[in-house]
Amino acid sequence: MTNYFSSDFKLGILGGGQLGKMMLYETRKYDIQTYVLDPNPDAPCRIACDHFQQGDLMDYETVYNFGKKVDILTFEIETVNIKALARLEREGKKVYPDSKTLEKIQNKGRQKLFYKEQEIPTADFMQFSNKAHLAEGITSGKVKPPFVWKSTQGGYDGKGVSIIRTGADIAKLPDTECIAETLVDFKNELAVIVVRNPSNEIKTYPVVEMEFHPEANQVEYVICPARIDDKIAERAREIAERVSKAFSHVGILAVEMFQTKDDNILVNEVAPRPHNSGHYSIEASYTNQFEQHIRAILDLPLGATENKVVGIMVNLVGAEGHTGNVVYENMETIMKLKGVTPHIYGKKQTRPFRKMGHVTIVHEDIAEARKIAEKVKKTIKVITG
Repeated sequence: MTNYFSSDFKLGILGGGQLGKMMLYETRKYDIQTYVLDPNPDAPCRIACDHFQQGDLMDYETVYNFGKKVDILTFEIETVNIKALARLEREGKKVYPDSKTLEKIQNKGRQKLFYKEQEIPTADFMQFSNKAHLAEGITSGKVKPPFVWKSTQGGYDGKGVSIIRTGADIAKLPDTECIAETLVDFKNELAVIVVRNPSNEIKTYPVVEMEFHPEANQVEYVICPARIDDKIAERAREIAERVSKAFSHVGILAVEMFQTKDDNILVNEVAPRPHNSGHYSIEASYTNQFEQHIRAILDLPLGATENKVVGIMVNLVGAEGHTGNVVYENMETIMKLKGVTPHIYGKKQTRPFRKMGHVTIVHEDIAEARKIAEKVKKTIKVITG
């Protein structure tokens, strides 16, 4: 057995953003060497890994040669070269989650078709090859506004998603492959984080509730546990586990869902990596999502997923009208509040709605925690100097 606790074991991470940086906090608990590949020379991971390499995550040779240097390869962003991962796997390299899982998830059209094949509940949708094809679908009455437009490739943090109500909305869309999804009348947007290791041990975290920014289509608050009926929570966790088993992934899988007005659960989409909806777990859970991901890919026993206390996460995003060198205003004020912990990601440049950090609020009482979260959101400003 590999000795991860005092070794020359090498872990490679594709992507050097904040998720990788928080993953690297956890590798320090073991004794493993860390290698990170990212296109940005100032990536947040740079300060925390043993070996940093600047390079293109979509370039076949770069990813393949990086992967050859390490014992296990994982990623913190889905936009990586799948063909390079598949070749590494054929040559015996461990890649978690594997290239087959990533291939199903990377394209939103493929991801939705997979749910249909696996009989996993999801909103109805149609796939279109480009903008002209979509316009034809509307003219012929195959798809009727309002609907949700999603680019099949490369969307994140609310980008690549639009609600289409009129022809003018369609005119603004990029000319790309897309899906048109039925607009779901939902009560709540929920998420469940599932973790699975190669020995097929599987666990789910408590259901979280996500509150979104109305314009940016980006998560503002994550509340754990979700303020929903126990039976709904149980059903959400069961469906998340079904999704995990269908993908046969290894590591963390974040399953985003809708709770409809008539209390059905529909899967929206998944992320095969640590996720914004699990950041609360650093302060609030027995085992945070980043440690859990490391445990899973190393095939170690999984940790307890229960909360020690209520956790609410507030995203810190760049203020509108501010682009340039970042300044965090009123940080000292929020740090005086009980149970508040800020996490600053180390990105030097801010721009409107860019994720720059998050703040966790822990408390015994969920209503009180939500009030403090609101106070944090109103107090802190991510601006330029």
